[in-house]
Amino acid sequence: MPADSPARATARETIALLTGAAGFTEHRPPSHPLPPDGPLGWAGYDAARERAGTRTGEEESVVYGTGVVGDRACVLLAFEFGFLGGSLGRLTGDRLAAAYELALTRRLPLLALVATGGSRMQEGMVALTQLQRVAAASTRRRAAGLPQIAVVRDPTTGGGWATVGAGADVVLALPGAQVGFAGSRVRPADADPHAYSAEGQFAAGQVDAVVPPGELARALTHWLRALGPHGALPAAPLPRARSAARLPETGREAVAAARDPRRPRAEAYLADYFGVRLPLHGDRCGGADPGLLCGFGLRADGLPVAYVAQCGTPTRPAGYRAAARTIRLADRLGVPVLTLVDTPGAANDAEAERAGAGAAVADAFAAVAEARVPVTTLVIGEGGSGGALALAAPDNTHVTADSYFSVIAPELAAAILKRPPSETAATADQLRLRPQDLLGLGFARSIVS
Repeated sequence: MPADSPARATARETIALLTGAAGFTEHRPPSHPLPPDGPLGWAGYDAARERAGTRTGEEESVVYGTGVVGDRACVLLAFEFGFLGGSLGRLTGDRLAAAYELALTRRLPLLALVATGGSRMQEGMVALTQLQRVAAASTRRRAAGLPQIAVVRDPTTGGGWATVGAGADVVLALPGAQVGFAGSRVRPADADPHAYSAEGQFAAGQVDAVVPPGELARALTHWLRALGPHGALPAAPLPRARSAARLPETGREAVAAARDPRRPRAEAYLADYFGVRLPLHGDRCGGADPGLLCGFGLRADGLPVAYVAQCGTPTRPAGYRAAARTIRLADRLGVPVLTLVDTPGAANDAEAERAGAGAAVADAFAAVAEARVPVTTLVIGEGGSGGALALAAPDNTHVTADSYFSVIAPELAAAILKRPPSETAATADQLRLRPQDLLGLGFARSIVS
């Protein structure tokens, strides 16, 4: 990437891009000087540090302090790649730990602007153990219910990616940035370079969005508003019904209405519900399910709500894992959750089984069950068995007039009972899957119309 690329901007240029006229107040940790040529006595290390300082004007590879992005105060830390490749040494660890502690003490979000080649060779294991310091500090911040956002710049590799970057709650990347655990000089010679790019990591579900520099300040302002920290928040309001469907008279009619391709889908509900949507992408295990939408949003009144929405397709294991990730993040930050249920069921092909379908569905059930924040569910189409129920809130599920929910699809139920296809309609009636049946059975709290 060219040296004048926005992704290769200096630490202070990147901070200024975000804070603008609001400014930035730099902090420095207490000084604990290194021994001559560092902990390993690496010949020439002091001279290399001095040259790096002269070239960049920095004392170390990280700058940190407090600032305002949009209208939100936060702690910012930025890596200076020009200082020994943004590498992590003991003094870098001091600054990172101090930045995390500052965010914890002041109860502010932490915004990390990452550009690093990894741990500093000239400090050996002393440098490598700074990753443990970062992990411990991040864990304390997470336990306190404070958000962390990472913006990965060019390049972000090694331990810096595996802690400050990928360890954040939300990961945004600048276009064209090199992003990966293996840097360009240590990966296999025949490795696909796309896999180590911001765009490749997005495709693999490791990055939530690739954001151009000119849009970064606005995107981060929205994210900071959505993630908080917040006080006590009310439950997510129910969405409005997006169709004027009448209640079905038979089970067969209910199934037909839910499967009608003209029926409003999750995108229509979310577009009506939110003023701003901030998608979370991927399961952090190498997968993404385009049939399940996750993220946070801001309503017109400013209320933040996390959302998980099925889009009418069989939900894949990556989708359930992404849903669980979203619900747990919302729960930790105190943000209410809205789930939109619409699936014929969990994906049941061989690939889904190899990807751990059962474990992924179980994890989604657990995330909903564990949530301390209110979870509100609206069934907007098909409610296909456990694959749909995994995302439904016990005692707070509502249904639309053009939806159904069933222990099993009526066609499959008839097949299991060895009934001819002509008896599918009667089987649908027996399953009591209509919206009004679900209300009568106590599964649904209301029919939204």
